[in-house]
Amino acid sequence: AVPAPPSCKSDSSGASNSGESSRESSRCSTPGPDADRADRLREKMRRRIESGDPWFSLEFFPPRTSSGAVNLISRFDRMGFGGPLFIDITWHPAGDPGSDKETSSMMIASTAVNYCGLESILHLTCCNQTKENITAHLSKAKRLGLKNIMALRGDPLGDSWEEEEGGFSYATDLVKHIRCEFDDYFDICVAGYPTGHPEADGYHADLKHLKEKVDAGADFVITQLFFRAETFLSFVKDCRAIGITCPILPGVFPIQGYQSLRQLVKLSKLEVPKEIMEVIEPIKDNDAAIRNYGIQQAVEMCKVLLDSGVVPGLHFFTLNREVATIQVLRQLGLWIEDPRRPLPWAISAHPKRKVEDVRPIFWASRPKSYIYRTQDWDEFPNGRWGNSSSPAFGELNDYYLFYLKSKCSKDALLQMWGEELTSEESVFEVFTNYITAQANLSGHKVMCLPWNDDPLAPETNLLKDELEKVNRRGILTINSQPNINGKPSSDPIVGWGPPGGYVFQKAYLEFFTSSENVTALLKVLRKYEPRVNYHIVNVQGKNLTNAHDMQPNAVTWGIFPGREIIQPTVVDPVSFMYWKDEAFALWIEQWAKLYEEESPSRMIIQYIHDNYYLVNLVDNDFPLDNCLWQVIDDMFDLLDAPPEPLQ
Repeated sequence: AVPAPPSCKSDSSGASNSGESSRESSRCSTPGPDADRADRLREKMRRRIESGDPWFSLEFFPPRTSSGAVNLISRFDRMGFGGPLFIDITWHPAGDPGSDKETSSMMIASTAVNYCGLESILHLTCCNQTKENITAHLSKAKRLGLKNIMALRGDPLGDSWEEEEGGFSYATDLVKHIRCEFDDYFDICVAGYPTGHPEADGYHADLKHLKEKVDAGADFVITQLFFRAETFLSFVKDCRAIGITCPILPGVFPIQGYQSLRQLVKLSKLEVPKEIMEVIEPIKDNDAAIRNYGIQQAVEMCKVLLDSGVVPGLHFFTLNREVATIQVLRQLGLWIEDPRRPLPWAISAHPKRKVEDVRPIFWASRPKSYIYRTQDWDEFPNGRWGNSSSPAFGELNDYYLFYLKSKCSKDALLQMWGEELTSEESVFEVFTNYITAQANLSGHKVMCLPWNDDPLAPETNLLKDELEKVNRRGILTINSQPNINGKPSSDPIVGWGPPGGYVFQKAYLEFFTSSENVTALLKVLRKYEPRVNYHIVNVQGKNLTNAHDMQPNAVTWGIFPGREIIQPTVVDPVSFMYWKDEAFALWIEQWAKLYEEESPSRMIIQYIHDNYYLVNLVDNDFPLDNCLWQVIDDMFDLLDAPPEPLQ
């Protein structure tokens, strides 16, 4: 990294040394719980460069609509599986980019960091901004957990650049301002132009400007797009010749359509090489053919770049699409879906959550909601949950925040959950179809539920047969895990944590069920004590339990070489009461409200909400066969038994 200018304060806290392999410690998801607090993007790059391990990164732009925001966050989750080192979010001055709107650059970048666990760079431009505006945006970005800025002059709003009074007209001044106001907090990226900036006084004059940006404190460079590998390689050579030593990443644009190519070329003021236009012109009305050509052209160019030995990573302009970019990455061998997880749950990349390694199990399928409800915590559990007398969970009143909303439209949800419900058994059928992934009577597969916005996890599939059986009879399961006794941490289904370890789990089952079932269940549970712990609660807060009212129960833990035992998942009785409010509310907020008020369908969901209980069961004897299914069988046997004759 380039040091800050002498006139600014600087610290060296950004450097860190990690014994982990470069790929382990620098995938886009936040490193594991033992990661150095100073694990910065520039350090991740340094480790990957030193080990010769190339990476990729992805650029997105903010959507225009709230539904577009929902779709983009879903795309972040999908594209995060491939292991990008980082993503970046562009800054659109006309779109109120620093606001709290769900379509703003600031909110999209914040969501990527906090709720998707992606290392993210926020673009920031000088356009139409005073120095005070810029400082306010940077302060907000820091508060939201953003650590990386791409400092740009930006494109003018009109035909030509107009200087903002009290603002900046050059990216160099913006870099200096960031360094002086925020010391070394942000890693800073700047733009490079392999053919020279269109407004510069020539190619070599533009190289000089790039050197000034780097000398002002930039840590790395991402280039504008180009169409020939030799264009970029020549540019890097010229940069090195004048003393620019930081990483320089090529901006790669897989051609995906004729119109998008024309628009991007117009914005970037680039010329498309004749040999490319000769291929594209005859097929300009065939998007599939152009996309296939674009993929092959990008693959061939990227292979030359990677083989050159001077390109540490590739940066892709996705245009908020995924198919072409993923295909290019697969063909290059860079798209690597690593099944191992640092922890059993989805991690946030906010710096203050780096030490977090324990959560209640209840939010296993709603990690974004958990992060939202704990965003104001000053400290996060590390090592153990502790005796939690009063965890201050925030209220979840807005179920329609774009990062908490279902990815599916109202019409799609109705197709899956029923245009019309006729009985409680109709609801049982929806749950059963979700478990089995079978089509319902209307021919639609149930791919989500209000409590689970994704298909069944591989781990839950281990319980599929038993889950199907109990859901058919009104044990409406929303969370479960099998018992595990010392599986390798590398296991593709239940493994998590560093290699060389072993993971353990107690069997867990969480479900809604009727008050009649609960009455029988409580009688049955007496003979399973103390092996089985239970918490049973209704929407009014009537709470029945045989567990200590303040003592959490560890249900997942891991043992790893040279480390203390990690217990990342607990059943915490106090947190369960906070989760209860959310779990019951989802019946209404995401299901009942699909139907007209006073309609039979809505009344059925309302009845379940008002009268059913939420139950969690833990089988503490994890080395033995899971007894929870027998508990449920015994409950149904009791319900099915004929009444005892009067004496």
